[in-house]
Amino acid sequence: MVSVKRERELDFEDDEATVPVKVGRSSEDRRSRHCPYLDTINRSVLDFDFEKLCSISLSHINVYACLICGKYFQGRGLKSHAYTHSVQFTHHVFLNLHTLKFYCLPDNYEIIDSSLEDITYVLKPTFTRQHISGLDKQGKLYRAYDGTTYLPGIVGLNNIKANDYANVVLQALSNVPPLRNYFLEEENYCGIRRPPGDIMFLLVQRFGELMRKLWNPRNFKAHVSPHEMLQAVVLCSKKNFQITKQGDAVDFLSWFMNALHGALGGTKKKPSSLTKVFQGSMRIFSKKLPHPDLPPEEKVALLLKEEYQEEMSESTFLFLTLDLPTAPLYKDEKEQLIIPQVPLFNILAKFNGNTEKEYKTYKENFLKRFQLLKLPPYLIFCIKRFTKNNFFVEKNPTIVNFPITNVDLREYLTEEAQVTEKNTTYDLVANVVHDGKPTEGAYRMHVLHHGTGKWYELQDLQVTDILPQMITLSEAYIQIWKRRENEDDTTNHTGA
Repeated sequence: MVSVKRERELDFEDDEATVPVKVGRSSEDRRSRHCPYLDTINRSVLDFDFEKLCSISLSHINVYACLICGKYFQGRGLKSHAYTHSVQFTHHVFLNLHTLKFYCLPDNYEIIDSSLEDITYVLKPTFTRQHISGLDKQGKLYRAYDGTTYLPGIVGLNNIKANDYANVVLQALSNVPPLRNYFLEEENYCGIRRPPGDIMFLLVQRFGELMRKLWNPRNFKAHVSPHEMLQAVVLCSKKNFQITKQGDAVDFLSWFMNALHGALGGTKKKPSSLTKVFQGSMRIFSKKLPHPDLPPEEKVALLLKEEYQEEMSESTFLFLTLDLPTAPLYKDEKEQLIIPQVPLFNILAKFNGNTEKEYKTYKENFLKRFQLLKLPPYLIFCIKRFTKNNFFVEKNPTIVNFPITNVDLREYLTEEAQVTEKNTTYDLVANVVHDGKPTEGAYRMHVLHHGTGKWYELQDLQVTDILPQMITLSEAYIQIWKRRENEDDTTNHTGA
């Protein structure tokens, strides 16, 4: 006897025997042929960016998209939701979102027609190595099905409610060529083995899917919804990062990069494709300080002890945190607050091996200084704008003055590293900005299109070109810099 659960599953099986078939038609003819309803397909309503769930059962098993109204339904057998929808609304053409096969319902035969290839490509874009190698060598505009033109890679992302903090990070990372190239080819990571029940690999799969949609030259529209990617973020972060609640872009970047590294099979000792792009190393000199309330003679006595002597350690990093000086409350003649400015090289001095900074923990205080040992191909700066305590978050509005190109970091390396590190000059390729108050602000980002050498500003769905001079006037929060691999490698920066 079939269980009730099994009986319900049978309703949604792709069992062609459950569908009435006209007598006299051969089995092969019934299973695949041209369809008279292809002109009813409405490409303008097709959107494959959202979670592949049946709109009625909310199941993700055996889901079909109705190509006339764009809705998702489960199954195609007799009594299934797709079958019922077909009969009720006379919508006949469906696409299996997993197998990428097209079917005509309620007759239930497979449709074979080359004119449908553009739909399967939008659902699952694929890239050849030849195509990938040419992405940064041209700036051809492509026309989407809705008539808008766009540059692949320079594509807006939907802000579903309050996810712009994640959008800017995803857009910035998607414009780092070696990382992008890795994720455009699913073969690079589909064979990575993960422990049973491990959900973190979902991040890798969804990031790859998003990357391919952002760089798709045959999109139906000139923007992408990161819905499935963000659903994976909510799940894998155990709701620490959400779609409906504003988050911090640096917090998200830190979590996302470490989660991706682990999901790609990386460990502290074993590199991943992500760490090969972003990981550098530094030397840390740390010295324990006596409690500030102690009498002077006790402090002197403690400083002679072994535990208060300076210790040296080495550590890897995926990004460098740059500290802003405390913003002075200067006012001009009209009592208007003056926004202070600081050169980038002033805040980079943290890593010159001489600048000391005090770090306070719950019990102890330490004096630390830093020096770089190894520079990565792509270097990320996170400019510390926010100070958090138990009561509120305070934002430092100081403007960082930085050149767009030709930032040489050789002086921040140890003497031995200066000998071994051949190339130490960097050019900016992405700049994430936070505007407004700490809890109510919004994010936007600037990105260099390598093919044209032009800069673009992306804020949610809006994409506009921007002059390089305007980028330096913003409240920069996260920056990605590309190392020049030889003297001739001057990344094409128009107007820089």
